[in-house]
Order: sequence, then structure tokens, then C-alpha cells
Amino acid sequence: MTTDHYCVMGHPVAHSRSPWIHGRFAELTGQQLHYDKREIPLDHFDRSVRAFIADGGLGCNVTVPFKFEAAKMATQTSERGLLAQACNVLTFKSGQILGDNTDGIGLVDDIERNAGLSLKGLRLLLIGAGGAAAGVLGPLLQAGPAHISVANRTLHKATELVARHKALAAQHNTELQAHTLHGFEAPFDVIINGTATSLSGASVPVAARALKPGALAYDMMYGPGAQGFMDWATAHGAVPRDGLGMLVEQAAEAFLIWRGVRPPSGQVLAELRKVISG
Repeated sequence: MTTDHYCVMGHPVAHSRSPWIHGRFAELTGQQLHYDKREIPLDHFDRSVRAFIADGGLGCNVTVPFKFEAAKMATQTSERGLLAQACNVLTFKSGQILGDNTDGIGLVDDIERNAGLSLKGLRLLLIGAGGAAAGVLGPLLQAGPAHISVANRTLHKATELVARHKALAAQHNTELQAHTLHGFEAPFDVIINGTATSLSGASVPVAARALKPGALAYDMMYGPGAQGFMDWATAHGAVPRDGLGMLVEQAAEAFLIWRGVRPPSGQVLAELRKVISG
């Protein structure tokens, strides 16, 4: 009997907790599968995916920096994947490559369910306009905030991302604007760091004036890389949160797509935080 095979592909990917998460999901739901991580050379993503399919792989998670390439490979793409123009989940079925993006629903679920903060009616600042930000903007709008500012180093990228989401923003009565990193009107109830500054150890890309007292300051990264942003948030009277819950929740959505079963993500997040804290 062969075991269903899944993986995460990225560069770098050694730090990934996804194999542990999906392994625990499988244990708790009685699913039989194998999940591993694969470090892919920067110019080998397409051939690596096709080799995995040829070996019988059924699906993969996609992380930095291949989400845009994954979207281009997909032969069918979900509505949220099309809106993001980036995919973090690929499913291989009947000769097709099905693309989806579960990052945004993972972020919203972590904020609203795990952190207990409803986004409805709030003012949000989303920092960045790359693949990470593109993946979450749609579900953030669907949560019904009053306002979202997308701030990016280069204004044109933020403007393009906002333009793509204008209709969805209007549908949910959310004011949506594009800004440079210093051009927005502060302060905000929630700021979300969707840039690579945490990965590179760079300083926080916006001024502390962005934060309302007691605001939620969320870094989409997790682990040591997110610590600088979280320390900055704490020092300026905000509530810090890393992206570990987002990681678990987006994985739960991927698991549901692949296996048709929703795993107990809250339990797995609590267990994972204990594992990490040692």
C-alpha cells in the first residue's frame, strides 16, 4: 500500500514547521500520509514540481520565493489565487495542477479566532505589496474592516495591488488606499508586516506613529526572525503577535483541500508553541 505524499517547497525551507504540522494533523484526523520539505534551487521550481508529480506526489505547499511561479504553473486557479496572483497550495489531480492561496484565510482565522480580535470596522495597515501581502489582502477585505492602507517602498506596486482589489473593497464597504511607507494617515488598530524585513533582520519599515495604543502588531513571519518586529511593537505600547498561528491555520485550510477533513488547528497551534518554547 502506497502512502499519499505531500511536501513544502521553498528556498530556504530548512526552518519550516510544516512537516510537523501536517504530521500532527494526520495523526489527529486518522489520515495516512507522508509530508516532507524540499529546498528548491531558485531556477528549478517548475522542474521540481513536475518531478514530484511524476513520483506520485499529490500536493505541495509553496513558500518564499516561489508563490508567483506556482500561480503561473497552475492549470486551474481558485478565485482567491487569481486575486492574489500567487499560490501557496498546489494540488495534483487528473493531470491538472490546481492552484489556491490559503495565506489570507489563515491570517484572518488566526487574528479573529486565536487572538480573539474581530477585524470588522477597524483600521488596518498592511506593509508590503509582494506575494505575502497579495495573498492576504482579499480575505482581509472580506473580514469587513473600515479601512485598509497598503504601504510599500515602491508606490506603484501598492497601487497595482490596490487596483486589483478595488471591486472587492467596494463590495465590503472598505476604504482601500495605496501609500509609500511614510505616506499614510496614522494611526491604525492593526498593522501587519508582510515584508521580508524580518527574514533579513532589517529594521521595522514604518514609524511607530502607525500604532494606536494597544494596537495589534502582527508579523507574518515566526521564530527568531519576527522577534525584532515584536520587540518594536512592545516598546511602543502595541500587542505583538507572530505568524505561527497563520502558518498553522493556512496549513489547516490546505489539509482540508487535500484530504476533505478540517483538522483541530487550535490544538495543534498550542502544541507547536510548546514544542518551540522547549
